Amino acid sequence: MTKKQRALLCTEALEKEYPDALCSLTASNPLELLIATRLSAQCTDARVNLVTPALFEKYPTLEDYCNADVKDIEKIIHSCGFYRAKAKDIIGMAIKIRDDFGGQVPDTIEKLTSLPGVGRKTANLIIGDVYKQPAVVADTHLIRITNLLGLTDSKDPFKVEMQLKKLLEPEKSNDFCHRIVLHGRAVCVARRPDCTKCCMREFCKNSSK
Repeated sequence: MTKKQRALLCTEALEKEYPDALCSLTASNPLELLIATRLSAQCTDARVNLVTPALFEKYPTLEDYCNADVKDIEKIIHSCGFYRAKAKDIIGMAIKIRDDFGGQVPDTIEKLTSLPGVGRKTANLIIGDVYKQPAVVADTHLIRITNLLGLTDSKDPFKVEMQLKKLLEPEKSNDFCHRIVLHGRAVCVARRPDCTKCCMREFCKNSSK
C-alpha cells in the first residue's frame, strides 16, 4: 500500500467517524478566530473558549484592539498563559491589519505570517476555515498521529505540512486536520492510544489492533 492509498483510507475512515469536522475554537468572524488561535498556543481550546467571550464583548471591532490598553487585555487573557506576549501580539496584529491590509484579515500564508505572533499553523487555520482554501494545520495531534499512521516521518511542523500536502486531496485537507484533532482527543490520546476503538487500526503502521 502506498502512502497516498493509506491517506485516502484514513480520510474516508475519519469522515465516517467524525462527520462534523469543526474547529473547536469559538469565533464569529475572521478576526476573532485569528485571536482565539493565537491564544490557543500552549493552551487548550476549552480554556480559550472560556476566556474569549469577555474579550470579544469588550473589544468588538478591529479598531478597539488597535486602541486597547495592553494591561487590560493581559488581565482578561491571563489564564491562557504567556499572556504578556499574547496581549502584545493581539494589539500588534490588529494595528498591522488596519495599516497594511485595509482592515481585512489577510488571505495568504505569506501575509498572515507577517502578523505578530502568527506562524504557519495559525495561518493555515485561517486560510482553511475562513477562506476555504486547501490547508494543512500541523498541530501536535496531526504530527503525532500521522507519524503513527505512517503518513509522515518528521516532528517538524513544516515538513509534516509539506508531506501531507502531497498525500491528501486538497479539498479535504482542512477537514482531515480537524478530524485528526478530534480523534487525538477521543481515541488516539498521547501515551495511551486506544487502538481497539480506532477507525484506522487496520491500516495504521503502529496499531496494536
